[in-house]
Amino acid sequence: MKHSPLAHLRKSYSKSSLSELTAAVNPFDQFKSWFEESLKSHPAEPNAMVLSTVGETGRPSSRIVLLKYYDASMGFLFFTNYESRKGRDLKSNPQASLLFYWPEQERQIRVEGKVKKVSRSLSEEYFHSRPRGSQIGAWTSDQSQRVPNREYIDRINQELEKFFKEYEPVPLPPFWGGYSLVPDYFEFWQGREDRLHDRIAYRLSRKKWSVERLSP
Repeated sequence: MKHSPLAHLRKSYSKSSLSELTAAVNPFDQFKSWFEESLKSHPAEPNAMVLSTVGETGRPSSRIVLLKYYDASMGFLFFTNYESRKGRDLKSNPQASLLFYWPEQERQIRVEGKVKKVSRSLSEEYFHSRPRGSQIGAWTSDQSQRVPNREYIDRINQELEKFFKEYEPVPLPPFWGGYSLVPDYFEFWQGREDRLHDRIAYRLSRKKWSVERLSP
């Protein structure tokens, strides 16, 4: 351990602070404030978030997905293949968590709650806003399933490009669409010096949010 270069990788956090006395009453307002501040730093993908799920075996898995919309009534929306590993996990266990990490501001946000499918009409609206290549790609991908090689994927995609040549628009696949995570817990983390970070949590109970500070 003492010879590992990883043990000496350290960064001191000192850019900002967060107090339960000044944090927004509603966590969605606090999220919006931090998200908009993140946008000003022009990160590569500010809407990238880690989605963590747990399948029927109890084994957790995480991956990066992209946030496409959020508000207090609908929650946090993302889109994917319903038959992927995350889709199968969510079918057996609809509880999940999201993690946003913005190193430019030394911040992260955890969001936990129940996930549900959005309406087909909303999935169609988003699907048809995507580039045509991505629409066909959704048909091509048997997501999370084993394939023999890259050439197999390219061949299927080329065949589907020919098949959908006369289609305008490309129809929404029945196995593809949106999910919404409706939160009952938020945690806002602001890096501070000496690892004494600020952690402010919001918990939903009887349709009301409570705010509390957590030990770093």
